[in-house]
Amino acid sequence: MLELTNCPEYSVRSSCPANSWQLSPLQAAIMTAQWDWLWDCAALQYLRSVSDTSILYAVIAFSVVIFVWEEYLAVRQRNVLKTVQNVPDDLDGAITQETFEKARLYQLDKSMFESCRNLFEILFNTACLLMFVMPLMWSLSGHTLRWAGLSGEITQSMVFMFYTSVVSTVIGLPWSLYSTFAVEQRHGFNKQTLGFFIKDKLKAFVVNQVISLPIVAMIVYIVQAGGDYFFLYLWAFCFVVLLFLMTIYPEFIAPLFDKYTPLPEGELRDMIEALAAKLHFPLKKLYVVEGSKRSAHSNAYFYGFFNNKRIVLFDTLLQDWESKTADSEREKEDGAAAGKEADSGDSAGSENKDSTEKEAAVKKGCSNLEVVAVLSHELGHWSMNHVFKNIVLIQLNLLLTFAVFAGLYRYAPLYRAFGFTTDQPVLCGLVIILQYVFAPYSTLFTVLATGMSRRFEFQADQFGKALGYAALLKAALIKLTSDNLSFPVYDRLYSAWHHSHPPLLQRLAALQKVD
Repeated sequence: MLELTNCPEYSVRSSCPANSWQLSPLQAAIMTAQWDWLWDCAALQYLRSVSDTSILYAVIAFSVVIFVWEEYLAVRQRNVLKTVQNVPDDLDGAITQETFEKARLYQLDKSMFESCRNLFEILFNTACLLMFVMPLMWSLSGHTLRWAGLSGEITQSMVFMFYTSVVSTVIGLPWSLYSTFAVEQRHGFNKQTLGFFIKDKLKAFVVNQVISLPIVAMIVYIVQAGGDYFFLYLWAFCFVVLLFLMTIYPEFIAPLFDKYTPLPEGELRDMIEALAAKLHFPLKKLYVVEGSKRSAHSNAYFYGFFNNKRIVLFDTLLQDWESKTADSEREKEDGAAAGKEADSGDSAGSENKDSTEKEAAVKKGCSNLEVVAVLSHELGHWSMNHVFKNIVLIQLNLLLTFAVFAGLYRYAPLYRAFGFTTDQPVLCGLVIILQYVFAPYSTLFTVLATGMSRRFEFQADQFGKALGYAALLKAALIKLTSDNLSFPVYDRLYSAWHHSHPPLLQRLAALQKVD
């Protein structure tokens, strides 16, 4: 097994000097030539010619350009939100003016919040790059290891990952709190208490560490021990991890955060099972997730491999769903609120109660037929292999990025540009190359993937239409837009850049077309 960290010097055309492996001259020549195709390409020749500081400034400049571009798009969309104040003709009678106005104000609030958070992030990240925070964190991880009497790059990488996760969580916490308890609560979506929120965040942090730290250790080990073809082993490992997580997440991880109960016997279950049988969809289980304890937003999805598929419906999607636990909690809250109102005699409490009763009188969610129409769309993704195609695209992209990483991860000027004067840790190299050096490519890939996703959504809609669900699917899309306060009108550039799903009006127009 090769130990690459013992190499006294680095050749950009191979992972280690040939004589350190004790190879024959012919073997050494072959292995030295393996990366000629990569290193001799024009882009990497240019990278080799620029100075350390130029690399750093180029990374920062690209980040600023993307920030400015996205803020420009946000301003365009806010102009739409400010000027379009009446329900579009295509939705006249389908969405009330009151709901339309609520959606408009909600999206304005969200847009302003996102702009403030994005401004903070670009300033914070730029400051971290200029102040060389990454090498400081790596050095702190080394001090921690020495204090604990430990050593080794793998262990230090795990400590580094833990520290950066803590910092990231702490920095993001105020924004998450404001988003949940100000923006979402102001518009009636937040259902969490502060205690529930804190417990949820702590649980998520622990689960993230339990999963990510062993993965980090294996990544570093594979790079160190895998030889010139380590990128293939790394890709294979990440592919196995992806399949493993896709398998265990719904069964063991998701239930840690939300309650999943089997959909009871009845009309809706019979209709869903009939649709699955008609399409030969190998449905094994049907669940309802109690998402209403967290948020009023609704969703539906399927998961599973081969002949072991499961469908999950959010309780907020179902018009007639009743959770005994939720009802009990609501009764307690109503009783407590009534007691406070009687004691205080405060008219504001009475107004709030009246408002709540008024909202409750308006039924949210979809009818059974509309839920089946939504699932006809979801099963269209399965029938047309959209999930498989997405996985293939992601894996090909991952293989390409790992191959480029293999050709660059020992290029010393890259590390010096980010403040590493002596050490060249594998994990930090992965971050530098994949997050920063590869940023232009990643941005282009994301745009293309977003476009492909929108195409898949149109195709899934047409699949539902072919099954005879066009009218019901349109009704369901309008209800979901209304219930989630999604604004139906978008600036075309903003939507093309951000939306993996086409806007409502485009989907309705496509469903309306006569074949």
